[in-house]
Amino acid sequence: MRPEPVPAPRPVRPVRHLVPASLPPLLCLLALWQALSASGVVPGYMLPGPLRVLAALWKDRLLLAGHLGRTLAEAAAGLGIAVAVAFILAVLMDLNRRIKEALGPLLLLTQTVPTVALAPLLILWMGYGSAPKIALVFLTCFFPLTLALLGAFSAAGEDELRLLKSMGAGSAQLYRYIKVPSSAAAFFSGLRVSASYSIIGAVISEWLGGDAGLGVYMIRVRKSYSFDKMFAAILVVALLSLALMKLVGLVEKAAAPWRKDSQGSAG
Repeated sequence: MRPEPVPAPRPVRPVRHLVPASLPPLLCLLALWQALSASGVVPGYMLPGPLRVLAALWKDRLLLAGHLGRTLAEAAAGLGIAVAVAFILAVLMDLNRRIKEALGPLLLLTQTVPTVALAPLLILWMGYGSAPKIALVFLTCFFPLTLALLGAFSAAGEDELRLLKSMGAGSAQLYRYIKVPSSAAAFFSGLRVSASYSIIGAVISEWLGGDAGLGVYMIRVRKSYSFDKMFAAILVVALLSLALMKLVGLVEKAAAPWRKDSQGSAG
């Protein structure tokens, strides 16, 4: 009776491959930050140490969660509207050169005005509710999405387009089978940038007026000189932006699995 073959052992990955490359520098930075704060080189009220920031984060966790919900809702609404408008604008500008020449300068103009300058006007026109926050997030996010989609549509393969046209395909079929799939990489790259912008835009708008949100929380703790809570809010904003960018990556893997396969074969 022949013995069963023993499966070859799986190669053991070195420990250094299991640790993110950014972790050691981050730990060194946190250690230096804590040392500067604890030694008194920098006054604690100006630069509270990481331990104080984490303690403040835990102490105000329920209050921060309530404000976080408002900011996330405003950011999600503004980003969702920006995605829809960016897609429609990119298609119209790609189909008609006159529309592209007419709207192109206007799109650029919206990006030359500082966000902080637009927020008071939006609050004056729309009040202190969620509407001006959503509008500001939309204005912040739709430009990179429109630009990314328009560039991807313009770069679609000419041979594939001519082949479908020779088979009688209309504009809808060209976008469905060629332009939209080929624009997935550019779209999700722009969406990652816009996702981080959406949180920043919502917080900036909340600085200038509102009754809830992380920006309102930051203004209140700043007025009470609670800088440990201010740093805690900044940490929440940073983590939320990173989480949204990670979520976009997961959506990209689910919506465009062919890109993952092509990257795997190329590697």
